[in-house]
Amino acid sequence: MKPWAILLIMGFSLGTLLARAGESTLQLNLRSRAKAGDNLSVAGKTVNWEAKKTVLIICDMWDDHWCKSAARRVGEMAGPLNEVVKTARNRGVFIIHAPSTCTKYYDGTPQRKRAQTAKFSRAPIPLATTERWGTAWCWTDPKHEAVLPIDDSDMGCDCVGTKCPIREAWTRQISTIEIADGDAITDNGQETWNLLAERGIENVILCGVHLNMCVLGRPFAIRQMVRCGKNVALMRDMTDTMYNPERPPGVTHFEGTDLMIGHVERYWCPSFTSSDITGKPAFRFKDDPRLASK
Repeated sequence: MKPWAILLIMGFSLGTLLARAGESTLQLNLRSRAKAGDNLSVAGKTVNWEAKKTVLIICDMWDDHWCKSAARRVGEMAGPLNEVVKTARNRGVFIIHAPSTCTKYYDGTPQRKRAQTAKFSRAPIPLATTERWGTAWCWTDPKHEAVLPIDDSDMGCDCVGTKCPIREAWTRQISTIEIADGDAITDNGQETWNLLAERGIENVILCGVHLNMCVLGRPFAIRQMVRCGKNVALMRDMTDTMYNPERPPGVTHFEGTDLMIGHVERYWCPSFTSSDITGKPAFRFKDDPRLASK
């Protein structure tokens, strides 16, 4: 007797079986940009990624931040992101929590040990070693990308009036985002590569903060994963930037984030929204003034 027939006898409907089969594949609507004369053209394509060969990496969703506005937005995004993470996990996607410089907080946990004990695998290129903000760093590459479209030279605090003093405010990942038994915790490029190689993972989804800094530059993040040959995509509604509208190009904070998303889509990897995973509306920050026009 065929396996599907046995399952039908056990009480599974044909619709349930087909739905569960579909859960093993992520259908993502990827958006990218390319130069077309003096303008940029926007292109879209649909891909089907096998969930078991896909990882979702959560970048630097810390429990606090030196910038009060940044901390507030992380807190607002954390709940919706946790729902996305749960859905992706249930569909078979591997989850890596990457709260940079805070992994010692998780020493001794199964999730941290999973990253530390993964079998060594040599990456196809040398992994980043240059230090910045406590971890290895992939710097802006003038041979691969243009200058960032927003000026973050003041570190991007967008609080009105007096800017927040820079300090190391974080101690762990924000508790709103659940860490499940089968997840892993690391901020290390080699450990990340080992985990992916061990599981035969070819597809990498990045989310978290901040896009113009850590989501691009950390040793587990976009630049490194693209250079290593992975299929990389940014979940564009589940990210944020460090951008102060008082700096060039003088747009709102949220427009600044959109400019950075466009930069990533042109030079590094396509993007998609969490709707492709959850089937629910994409996340928007409540203070985004453009909501009023929708």
